[in-house]
Amino acid sequence: MYSKKRILFVDDEPRILQGLQRMLRGMRQEWEMMFAESGQKALDILTQRNFDVVVSDMRMPGMNGAELLKEVMNRYPQMIRIVLSGHSDREMILKSVLTAHQYLSKPCDAETLKSTVMRASALRGLLSGNEIKNIVSKMESLPSLPTLYSEIMNELQSPESSMKRVGGIIEKDIGMSAKILQLVNSAFFGLPQHISTPAQAVSLLGLEIVKALVLSVHVFSQFNQSKLKNLSLNSIWQHSETVGNLSKKIYEMESNDKNFISYALIAGLLHDIGKLILMTNFPEKYDSVVSSALHQNIILCDIELEVFGVTHGEVGAYLLGLWGLPDLVVEAIASHHNPRQVPGNTFIPLSAVYVANTLEHEMFPQRRLGAVQPIDTNYLDEIDLAERLPVWMDICQNVIEKGD
Repeated sequence: MYSKKRILFVDDEPRILQGLQRMLRGMRQEWEMMFAESGQKALDILTQRNFDVVVSDMRMPGMNGAELLKEVMNRYPQMIRIVLSGHSDREMILKSVLTAHQYLSKPCDAETLKSTVMRASALRGLLSGNEIKNIVSKMESLPSLPTLYSEIMNELQSPESSMKRVGGIIEKDIGMSAKILQLVNSAFFGLPQHISTPAQAVSLLGLEIVKALVLSVHVFSQFNQSKLKNLSLNSIWQHSETVGNLSKKIYEMESNDKNFISYALIAGLLHDIGKLILMTNFPEKYDSVVSSALHQNIILCDIELEVFGVTHGEVGAYLLGLWGLPDLVVEAIASHHNPRQVPGNTFIPLSAVYVANTLEHEMFPQRRLGAVQPIDTNYLDEIDLAERLPVWMDICQNVIEKGD
């Protein structure tokens, strides 16, 4: 049975709430909306009814938006949390970076608001279990290698720190890369093009904002590798970096669409982020899963599905979808082991990531976490690119040999 999405809007200015009511009047058949003039009133309403989404202003008297969203995250972790605030509120936005899923700037048109809410809500079908949904929805940060964490802390605290060096450090780390890309590509910054690399993101955000993120907000957390015997964070990063570069090269060979090339790079770079989420929240359990895959030479996704009810691809896609990364990136991450899950017979970023990931596993067997299925040539036939596989293999070999 179809049920309306329940959305709670919070703003201390009555005229803003009235404007939202007028602007979204056409959504009354699909959305059940309520409006609160303070953070405390919002919490009172939440104790009485269940909501799918909360959209909050930042700068409010009493309880500000960042404080409200933190309470919502702790009490109702599955609820989608969206910031709707003015460009003058950058300081407040930084305070909410750990608790908000997405950021929208005022004034916000109805279509942007509607598409953001509907797209985030549609992700719920990716994950089946409430435990996993709660954990992923509450993820504030992702693990970073202790050496890289120390490196970026030292660089940022240095009086001679440079954006180029900071961007270079962040590019070496999956967790840092994902968080920086989430922030810089949000509607709050209103950039005309999609930013595909952490180095670009750092240059656009500026050193002061990056410093605030790392030093004040503690966006990146060190990871205790000793909890894992069969899985190396460094190995995951090396694999992900290679897949990102290969995905980009493969897509460049078949298309000159800059946006899609960018999506292939981002998706390749972040395709295994679900592994970070699982190893952070279930270190012993996930280490056991990896151990079984390695020693029994079984496909890792099959054991993940058996133990957790989801795969690392679906877990990663859920988080990055909540964070507002593009649909084609989320799609590629979710299905990078099984591109047939996505209907259609055209070459898309998912296709490049799927091929790059499989070829990398073939070329670096030491990085495998269990059995690897050979490339599905029937799938390549369906997208009319099977004859390109030898060319892609040569390019991948060249990229790996040169270290591009």
